[in-house]
Amino acid sequence: MTHYLMAIDQGTTSSRAMIFDERGELHISCQKDFPQYFPHDGWVEHDGMEIIQSVMDVIRQALGQMPDGVVPSAIGITNQRETTLIWDRNSGEPIYPAIVWQDRRTADLCRKMQEDGHEDRISEKTGLLLDPYFSATKIKWILDNVAGARNRAQKGELAFGTIDSFILWHLTKGAVHYTDVTNASRTMLFNIRDLSWDAELLALFDVPAEILPEVKACDHHFGHTDESLFGHAIPITAVAGDQQAALMGHRCFDAGQIKGTYGTGGFIMMNIGDKFVRSQNRLLTTVAYQIKGRVAYALEGSFFCAGSAVQWLRDGLEIIETAHETEALARSIDNSGGVYLVPAFTGLGAPHWNPDARGAIFGLTRATGVAEIARATLESVGFQTADLLDAMEQDVHLTCKSMKVDGGMMQNDWLCQFLANIMQLDVIRPRISEITAFGIAMLAGDIIENSAETSGNVNDVSTISSYYRVTRPNVNKNTMAQQKDSWKNAVKSTCYYSER
Repeated sequence: MTHYLMAIDQGTTSSRAMIFDERGELHISCQKDFPQYFPHDGWVEHDGMEIIQSVMDVIRQALGQMPDGVVPSAIGITNQRETTLIWDRNSGEPIYPAIVWQDRRTADLCRKMQEDGHEDRISEKTGLLLDPYFSATKIKWILDNVAGARNRAQKGELAFGTIDSFILWHLTKGAVHYTDVTNASRTMLFNIRDLSWDAELLALFDVPAEILPEVKACDHHFGHTDESLFGHAIPITAVAGDQQAALMGHRCFDAGQIKGTYGTGGFIMMNIGDKFVRSQNRLLTTVAYQIKGRVAYALEGSFFCAGSAVQWLRDGLEIIETAHETEALARSIDNSGGVYLVPAFTGLGAPHWNPDARGAIFGLTRATGVAEIARATLESVGFQTADLLDAMEQDVHLTCKSMKVDGGMMQNDWLCQFLANIMQLDVIRPRISEITAFGIAMLAGDIIENSAETSGNVNDVSTISSYYRVTRPNVNKNTMAQQKDSWKNAVKSTCYYSER
């Protein structure tokens, strides 16, 4: 009898429910978009109840497409990280809209805390940098700005959670208030060395412990869906943040294995094993997973512009009609003609962390045309990835042999070849496109690769997630080193201009 597993993938602009079988084949996929709200410059919000409604809708749609009498054996939840909600424990209604991970309203508070010398201590405990990206200052803002919220929080009337916790609360009708270690590690309140909420950090951010969820392993049995919701009590057996779920979907269970996800931006994550390592290159250290009682850490770096830079070519400059055109344009010339694009449209991410930097193009001549600019745009994705890989290898003294990749940009064969060349390693694309949902579904079904990091009585998914395309370097290492040097000079010039 075929066993089915449901993945709930709750993202920044949509919610999806996908049903896989135990072989990893995707059978059903349902998606519902929901709006983002921008009440002020730099503010980004969601309506928490619109998120829950979208989740309920896609679950019902997916269950409605199952064969008669067949129900998924388990549910796994993966979610946008850092986005923050506080809700009434009695009604389940948020007291304020969800403050999204992109929101920058607490930038001044973070800057003040940096000036007061708090960042080093925070980073030592959490592996994170002091930034509005994370949940702690979002929680403080809600408690400080919603009338009566702080008093109600201290009385235990309110609950805080990232999106995973809010979904769990509503799927179980308030029976559990849990999160997992990966989501907790993104709040800036969680000590990732001892895997617990940290009293010193709670005091620093003025967050009452009464509102916090219990933290569980990624493979914990989180409860059941309330039977009244879908007619069945379905076990919820896995929770992880989206980037960590992708890491597991790629089976990066050994130290030194690395994955890259390329969408609007780029998210690079390296498994560094079971020891906390604090980055010396302003990368983030985070919990990769806790499975079968084993904990692994990861270094993470992200850059803001990957697919969005191609969108700029299409919607801003209007020099292409579709993103797919960039591959043909890049192939039409032997090189970019000395043109380098630094896509710092909203600042530079890791490892530079320069929020004031703005985009720049270097090396323009009268011979520069659409092809050169398009190729330089794609190359910028490779250069930014190489910057992060170099920083990671310096931090942990590990040499990577390959990178496993996913995301819409990885349909571009030319870009994959450039990634392989600039990093001088194999780039591996899986046959499964929905790798994040796949990872959480396989974890929910206890179908996860047996390895040194997750030793235990688990099943081997090596035949499930067989990788179907490997792109190997085909250009001289010295040639690529020269291009990397030119890129670094372009970044330095961009940063210098931002300081003027």
